[in-house]
Amino acid sequence: MNSETVYRHIAVIDIGKTNAKVVVLDAGTGAEIAAVRTANSVLKSGPYPHYDIESLWRFIIEALKGFAATPGFDAISITTHGASAVMLSADGSLALPVLDYEHGYPQAVQDAYAQVRPAFAETFSPRLSGGLNVGAQIHYLKITFPADFARVATILTYPQYWTFRLTGVAANEVTSLGCHTDLWNPTTQNYSSLVDALGIRGLMAPVRSAFEALGPVLPALSEEIGLTKSVPAYCGIHDSNASLLPHLVENEAPFAVVSTGTWVISFGVGGDLDHLDPARDTLANIDAYGRAVPSSRFMGGREFEILAAEIGIASHEAIEAALEPVIEKGLMLLPNVVDGSGPFPGQTRRWIGDISVSKAERLAAVSLYLALMTEACLDLIGAKGPVFVEGPFALNRPYLTALSALTSTDVIALASSTGTSQGAALLAGIRPISAADSPPVRAELPGLARYRQSWREAMIS
Repeated sequence: MNSETVYRHIAVIDIGKTNAKVVVLDAGTGAEIAAVRTANSVLKSGPYPHYDIESLWRFIIEALKGFAATPGFDAISITTHGASAVMLSADGSLALPVLDYEHGYPQAVQDAYAQVRPAFAETFSPRLSGGLNVGAQIHYLKITFPADFARVATILTYPQYWTFRLTGVAANEVTSLGCHTDLWNPTTQNYSSLVDALGIRGLMAPVRSAFEALGPVLPALSEEIGLTKSVPAYCGIHDSNASLLPHLVENEAPFAVVSTGTWVISFGVGGDLDHLDPARDTLANIDAYGRAVPSSRFMGGREFEILAAEIGIASHEAIEAALEPVIEKGLMLLPNVVDGSGPFPGQTRRWIGDISVSKAERLAAVSLYLALMTEACLDLIGAKGPVFVEGPFALNRPYLTALSALTSTDVIALASSTGTSQGAALLAGIRPISAADSPPVRAELPGLARYRQSWREAMIS
């Protein structure tokens, strides 16, 4: 954490897979005091689906302009989703559009990549679908668009691209390099053999600490934004690791963190890498201090969006009241709502039981499904101790109740919507919001053990 400079307000650029926001946080209290948001769109034009980088840039600059006047900010930090890398030309422009990680590649390309990617024992990165392994993205771009790739002078991890736009300083950083990219070896704390297999070692920007200020905002940009003083921009951090960082500062291991958004990512802090199963979407993430953390994930936020759109809405009170009746009736949803990731590969979603029930009961079954999936993820990484839930699911009381009952442990909901933003601001010295003010959820649900057993047995029947 930065201890030499004290800031009053820190602006955070926070780009998620679905939405992007710029927020300002008070360094003394950790509270969000200003925010603007926008949808993060994927453009289908061009050679492949890609992010609308210039639209995001205009949004960022307009937000910073507004915040420069009120409430003001003294530093900038950045956090983004993972599974993205940026190919820069020598002049700093994009050599290729920034590829959407959900884009699928031809089978021949996938087969060719399988021949060069390192073993799980080297990288602790499982083979994932589409471009969720950044190494697969780079391989796809290199062999499919060789003329364009020949113009690549620098490869940047995604948070650091935005810091580059602000400061002109190119860097990479370990939390993004270490999030299932195939490019990083957690044991040696250096690049994996894939970097040389792809012939890109000379293109990779220098690795810098997430806590490092890479430079002040460029003078012309500073003038455009309306800054009246030099404002440093920090190197930045992968969003799930941003969510993890305040917990590393505040708590003693062992404990678990469940970071929720488009993805539900579980971290087993204080665990080891010895029992990870690459076939079930477990992996090592690398925290902001460069340490490997056993992790597991499924696309729970996306799944919830799909299911809520199908079923409709009901109050959390009604859904929570429906948990016990749903357990008694045996109404359950089996994975996977979104294919291609998670602890139960190869499963296809199906309902068991009579679904001609109220919206609240169907949504209660969804809450139980999401909690069962989370419990499975926690089991796979050997998570121990209390479970901290941050992000949108921290506001979902039925989910928290079900998760606590399943794990028989304290579930502590951090209801702030700015978990990733707070973690990123922590790089610049913000005071983390303590979980001490969040009373734990500790619940029991009659019949839940039998329900869980039936749910697991149904997947193999």
